[in-house]
Amino acid sequence: MDEQGARIVAGMLRNEPGALFLQCSLFLFLHHAMLCCAPFSFSVEVTMTHHDSVRAQLHTIETLLRQHQLWQDTAPQPEAFASTQPFCLDTLAPFEWLQWVLIPRMHALLEGGHPLPQAFAVSPYYEMALDATHPARDVMLAELERLDALFSGDNA
Repeated sequence: MDEQGARIVAGMLRNEPGALFLQCSLFLFLHHAMLCCAPFSFSVEVTMTHHDSVRAQLHTIETLLRQHQLWQDTAPQPEAFASTQPFCLDTLAPFEWLQWVLIPRMHALLEGGHPLPQAFAVSPYYEMALDATHPARDVMLAELERLDALFSGDNA
């Protein structure tokens, strides 16, 4: 394969629709010697959108709630959602608010393609609301801080 052909193939192997099919086809049909001696390299880039990152973090938080047996099968009474307090703190326990308010509302925004909040932080509330001896406190705070970071621009 000449240099121009190598550049064309390398360009086709980037993260584009059909790239995986093209990669498989090339490996099946190119001669073994051409692959061993080809003067090019390629990589596949996977880029998550902001929405994808938020969705993944919400799933992580849900998984954590389930692992610690904090996920409920039955929703609170409808009156509990009529609270005017932040985090429904007068009607819902902190983990109930995560399960029944934050996670579903964020998923609704994501599913509908709606804009996400610009400034968002829930971890400070959980630092105060969760008892220091709660077994899930530290891991939950870490995941909530990761969620907050997605809204602060600090994705590190």
